[in-house]
Amino acid sequence: MIYHRIIDSYPIHPPTRTAVTKKIVPAGMRLDPEVRRQQILEAAISYFAEAGFGVQTRELSRRLGVSQPLLYRYFPSKQDLINAVFETVFMSQWKDEWIDELQDRSVSLRDRLLRFYLQYASATYRPEWIRIYMYAGLSDMDLNKNYLGLVRKKLLMVMCREFRQTFVTSSDDLPAISAREIELLWTLHGGMFYWAVRHNIFNMKSATPFETRTTDAIDIFLAGAKTLYPQIVANAPRTKSKGATGSDS
Repeated sequence: MIYHRIIDSYPIHPPTRTAVTKKIVPAGMRLDPEVRRQQILEAAISYFAEAGFGVQTRELSRRLGVSQPLLYRYFPSKQDLINAVFETVFMSQWKDEWIDELQDRSVSLRDRLLRFYLQYASATYRPEWIRIYMYAGLSDMDLNKNYLGLVRKKLLMVMCREFRQTFVTSSDDLPAISAREIELLWTLHGGMFYWAVRHNIFNMKSATPFETRTTDAIDIFLAGAKTLYPQIVANAPRTKSKGATGSDS
């Protein structure tokens, strides 16, 4: 069965707690600039995941084990370092192939969703990802909004189209994807995310494997969507929805 092939391809292992920040190689040792930059970046990821973004650059330099001038040589400002952390931890983990596979209608919607969430969780549901994401939100940064915008545009809009193709009998003269449709798919996506929050923020381990709970969640969601989704589409307004364009938060 395709279900078993998907499970075998994308195993999810229980995450470990974020380690205490490691200091990098002493500043006096000569290293290739790219190696030094990567060391600073990895140490910053560890520290931001541990302590958040409120630290001053002096304390950040001390914890990373480098001088401030060396830190500024590679990252002219704290914001530049934060942007590099965000790019490494979040944006570089996103794979457009996931979305291509999600639109492969030769595979059932159930199996496509399962494949996507096992891939997505394997790449993102890690301690540093979840903790930095939460700290960024508490600091009222735009980083979270940018990432949520990417999820809405690249994932949820595609999921809405695939749900329509699966559950809406007539494809003629359909209204634009509505805010309610987007919100419904956020419910599924948010439920997956909360598993990672429980594991990485609250340190609550589950006896049920991630693969099993994900399969259960998808099955329950699809069972309800079979009845509800056609009704939502039928009752959608005929004007473009603000929530569907990605302009709201």
